[in-house]
Amino acid sequence: MPRTVVSNASTAWKGDLLAGSGTTTLDTSQLGTFDLSWKARSEESEKGTTSPEELLGAAHAACYSMQFSNMLAENGTPPTSVDTAAAVGFNIGEGGITGIELTVTAKIDGIDEDDFQRIADEAKSSCPVSKALAGVDITLKATLA
Repeated sequence: MPRTVVSNASTAWKGDLLAGSGTTTLDTSQLGTFDLSWKARSEESEKGTTSPEELLGAAHAACYSMQFSNMLAENGTPPTSVDTAAAVGFNIGEGGITGIELTVTAKIDGIDEDDFQRIADEAKSSCPVSKALAGVDITLKATLA
């Protein structure tokens, strides 16, 4: 029987969008609270401050790595390692996420390039975060190490 697990996070924001700031907290894991600001979102870098897009990228990279490693194991070719990065584009003028580029490098014994690419692409389509983001263009660069 399917079982739903709920993970919780929260954000507290003070002030308006441009001058305001906030914090987002990983409530379920209690792993931390992170500072947020419009500047981090709109200028691509503000050390010590994150953005919704960076957090989304972390979630997508984690989900993809988990999905890909499971699919490789089901194929009889469990990975030694799977390293995934997610670059999330945000259009300031339009106020929207423009796309996500997943880049994965994996060490796997006993798999050929065609199977590797096929499974990598299937993992991109079937990971739960990819499914949740179906309205966004998601690309993949997969390298067999």
